[in-house]
Amino acid sequence: MFFVKALSYTILVLLVVTDLFVPREHPHFIGDFIPGFWAVFGFTSCAMIIVVSKWLGKKFLFRPENYYEDENSEETNGYV
Repeated sequence: MFFVKALSYTILVLLVVTDLFVPREHPHFIGDFIPGFWAVFGFTSCAMIIVVSKWLGKKFLFRPENYYEDENSEETNGYV
């Protein structure tokens, strides 16, 4: 796991460093003026997607451990 994290951070740093040397002749967006903006923006967006989807999953999808169990299901239904 450490190797994957180190490789990911290394690639991110290399992208930001190589972005310093890319000529910007006709920037169209404000992010085009800032070196490394799109790499950081992409990383932050991906992290936010993960955080928000985890929150949504916990808020709407997860149920308590005994969600499907009825307290008196064996006694009221007559099943043994």
